[in-house]
Amino acid sequence: MSLFLFVFIVLLATLGTAFLSSIFGMLGGLILMGILVTIMPVSSAMILHGLIQLTSNGYRAWLNRKDINWSIVTDLFVGNVIALAPLVFVAFVPDRITVLLALGLLPYIAWALPKNLALDVTKKSVGIFAGMVVVATNILAGVGGPLLDVFFQRVDMTRHQVVATKAVAQSLGHISKIIFFGVLSVSASSEDWPMLWFLLAAMTASAIGTRLGKKVLDKIEDVTFFNWTQRILLSIGAVCIIRALYLINI
Repeated sequence: MSLFLFVFIVLLATLGTAFLSSIFGMLGGLILMGILVTIMPVSSAMILHGLIQLTSNGYRAWLNRKDINWSIVTDLFVGNVIALAPLVFVAFVPDRITVLLALGLLPYIAWALPKNLALDVTKKSVGIFAGMVVVATNILAGVGGPLLDVFFQRVDMTRHQVVATKAVAQSLGHISKIIFFGVLSVSASSEDWPMLWFLLAAMTASAIGTRLGKKVLDKIEDVTFFNWTQRILLSIGAVCIIRALYLINI
């Protein structure tokens, strides 16, 4: 693959996924990682993905800063800290099938729960629990975003509050992962780091996509937002279950 084509694909994917995440507060990171790992080494993809996602989530939080629910962020942060401390001494990593089944089934379980048992992140205990589960899953299995979305599906919040609060929480998740693994430069060789001009271009594309997505978010209705996020989450769950069943049978 030529350098021009490679740069074009990454920048277009970065802009598009940032646009998508800015509207729904989800899915963009998963799609971007899927694209990056198919066209570049995994170690390089992990570094580039982390830096782009920090830019995307951070800028998304800034654009919607007046709608951030800091009480929820605090609860999630407490959960992160509680889970992060013992994880330093844990060497267990769940297998791919277990992770896929958990990610696939949880959205359906949350959807089926009666309202009084809903996984509502605005409840303090649920918020702390969400922070613990999400950071543990993110560190041990490399995924956490789809799990976080489950706790925001049945909340009494506006679309802007959901997107803004999740952006801060996802930023904290990235920081927690960096703390757990140590500074990226310690574990990564210099060859794994993207060139500075390329990184700046990708971060710029992420910011542009985030800004454009914010314009769409401002125009849609709350009911449309929650209907689509639930459909997306259940669709992701179905894909995860199908992939897990496929791996079981091969």
